[in-house]
Amino acid sequence: MVIPVHDINPVRRTPYVTYALIAANVLVFLLTPGTAGSVTGQSELAQLCHLQAFLDHYAVVPKELIHDQLPRLVPTGAVGTGPHGPGCVVGPPGYRKSPPLSVLTAMFLHGSWLHLLGNMLFLLVFGNNIEDRLGHVRFALFYLVCGYAAAYGFAYLDDTSSAPLIGASGAIAGVLGAYLVLYPRARVWVLVPFLVFLPLRLPAWIVLGFWFALQAVYSSGGGLSRVGTVAYTAHVAGFLVGMALAWPLRPGTPPPPEPRGLLFGRRARPGW
Repeated sequence: MVIPVHDINPVRRTPYVTYALIAANVLVFLLTPGTAGSVTGQSELAQLCHLQAFLDHYAVVPKELIHDQLPRLVPTGAVGTGPHGPGCVVGPPGYRKSPPLSVLTAMFLHGSWLHLLGNMLFLLVFGNNIEDRLGHVRFALFYLVCGYAAAYGFAYLDDTSSAPLIGASGAIAGVLGAYLVLYPRARVWVLVPFLVFLPLRLPAWIVLGFWFALQAVYSSGGGLSRVGTVAYTAHVAGFLVGMALAWPLRPGTPPPPEPRGLLFGRRARPGW
C-alpha cells in the first residue's frame, strides 16, 4: 500500500468543507469514549463498556439498517459482576435509534488513531480538488451521498450482521473515485514502504487504480465490519458511486498542470 502525501494539482478556492470535515472527525474521535486513550482515569473494562454502548447507539448495524430490527437488549455502558466475573451490563435501550440516521453519525466515528489519521490523510490530499471542482455545497452533498451508498452497499451484502460499521472511508472512497475520473494524470507524491519509505511521484491513475484493485480483491473474500477490521465492500461501493457521479463533469474539467523539475533523478517527460 502506498501512502499519498501531496498532489501537484492546485486549487482555485479554499477547501472549507474538506477542512471542516477533518476537524469534525478529529473532534468526534476525541469525544468518543475509550478510543482516544485513557484520559478520564477509567479502567480498561469501563472504557470498553462505554465504547460498546456508544457504538450501539451511533454506529451502523447492517441488520438494523436493512431490516429495521432493533435489539431488545443493548450495552448500557455500566460495568457489572456476573457468574463469570466482571462484564458489561446489558438492558433495554434508553434511546430511540434511527438506522438511516446512524449512517450519518457513523461517518464521523473511528476505532483508532491509525484509522482516523489514514482516512483524514486521503481526504486532505484528494478532497480539496474535488471540492474545488464541485463547489462547497455540492461537495458536501457528494460526500454524504457516497457515504450513504457505501454503508447501504455493505449492509445489503451482509444484512444479517449485528457488528457495528464505522468510519469515513466509504465517503472518502467516493472522493477517490471522483479524483480518478476527473484528474487521472495529476501527479501524486507517495511514500512506498520498501525497507524504508521511498518517495515517488506517480500519476493518480496508478495510485488510485492500485488502491481500488486492492479493495476489490480483498472484498471478494467478504467485507468485515468489526472495529479493528476493514469494510472493503463499503470502499468499493463508495468508489464506484463517486466515479459515476463525477463522470458527467469530465468534459468541463481542466487538466492539472504538467509538473516541472526532476523525477527520479531525470527530467520528467511530457505525458508521464
